[in-house]
Amino acid sequence: MKFQNTSNFILSLFALFIFSASVKSQDLFPDGTKIPKWFKENKPTDISKLGKKYILTANGMKNDSTILQTKELQAIIDLAAKNGGGVVVVPKGTFLISSVFFKQGTHLHLENGAKLKGSDNINDFPVVTTRMEGQTVKYFPALINADGLDGFTISGKGTLDGNGLRFWKSFWKRREWNPKCTNMDEMRPRILYVSNSKNIQIEGITIKNSPFWSTHYYKSDFVKLLNLTILAPKKPVKAPSTDAIDIDACTNFLVKNCYLSVNDDAIALKGGKGPKADKDPNNGENRNIIIEDNTFGFCHSALTCGSESIHNYNIIFRNSTVNGASRLLHLKMRPDTPQHYEYITVENIKGNVKTFLYVKGWSQFFDLKGEEAPKKRLANNIVLKNIDISCETGFDIEKSDLYELKDFTFENLKIKAIKPKEENLEVIKSLKKDKVSIIQVASLAQSYDKKDDSDIAAK
Repeated sequence: MKFQNTSNFILSLFALFIFSASVKSQDLFPDGTKIPKWFKENKPTDISKLGKKYILTANGMKNDSTILQTKELQAIIDLAAKNGGGVVVVPKGTFLISSVFFKQGTHLHLENGAKLKGSDNINDFPVVTTRMEGQTVKYFPALINADGLDGFTISGKGTLDGNGLRFWKSFWKRREWNPKCTNMDEMRPRILYVSNSKNIQIEGITIKNSPFWSTHYYKSDFVKLLNLTILAPKKPVKAPSTDAIDIDACTNFLVKNCYLSVNDDAIALKGGKGPKADKDPNNGENRNIIIEDNTFGFCHSALTCGSESIHNYNIIFRNSTVNGASRLLHLKMRPDTPQHYEYITVENIKGNVKTFLYVKGWSQFFDLKGEEAPKKRLANNIVLKNIDISCETGFDIEKSDLYELKDFTFENLKIKAIKPKEENLEVIKSLKKDKVSIIQVASLAQSYDKKDDSDIAAK
């Protein structure tokens, strides 16, 4: 009897061990919930299964980069939609357009050597009701627009080129004349805007030279961005506000195997702004976002919460290389907006940045709109672990009565910094540190501007 009890006890321990190992082996979100299989089931887009192919040059468009053919391209999209859907195929060559709008059942495929190039004349673009900088306003659509679609895809090896040089020069001239001008004061389009949609896959293409934000996703669910290259230059003319990926009130979002290098944030989580932003049905939270296996070149921040952001929950940024970002993680705490950033994990990152962790108030375009200031902003359950990074500054955290930081975890961090001081870490309540190594170095192989755009914009 005693032997049987002992055997049962051993079996129970073994079962508990197996269960615990199984739980540990599961891929979990930061709040402990299981990550759905959808995030792992990534397959290339098979355009042979998407219906009839509508090749541009076989449907009335000329392979000529000097003539605007927006109406012709829109007519092909409309024809495909009328016939039950299909794939709009851009062959090798350059085709000049302004804004086109995809319909349910239609898709875009850019063959190798194919390019859709944006007009650099703002008069070629309509003014529509759209989402921009955390608000629903009258503004310009993107080159490629998809609203209210289920299953829309963009695929191929071609390029969406925003042709932004003229817009960039105009912006900096306006900023020279009026230093207080906002990003939207200079009229300029985005390249890709997907809104109110689900089951979206954007894959394989290059997106470059955007006049404004490169790609923007609003109130969309189950979105995959795979194997993309998104570029906008730092010089000889800086491409202002060319965020690579803006995720705006979305759920279940995957960014995987992409290369991102732009003159603003690589990935920014947005959702709304203003003292009553959390009450506006046009706004919303970002939930269940995974950013993995990517490479980051120059950018202001690899991952930013803000500047127009209300609630970000279950965010994973992992298994990536960063080379030349101004910041690895930037928490923008906006004093005119209720904000809550929680359950964010940054892990398995290597490379170099100017600043490792940057947390400060964001008041560049502060506007209470006659309302009382919202209650304190909060960032909690933030984990940074298994990171090997070189930087100028390890921690740049601002003390403030306007926001609260708590329940941060730093685990297995190897930081080489010119300025290794753990500045203001005492403001983080319940900070846990395990195996954190911060070594001072005299210099770095990578050099950074003494004062870049991101420093100016933070004021």
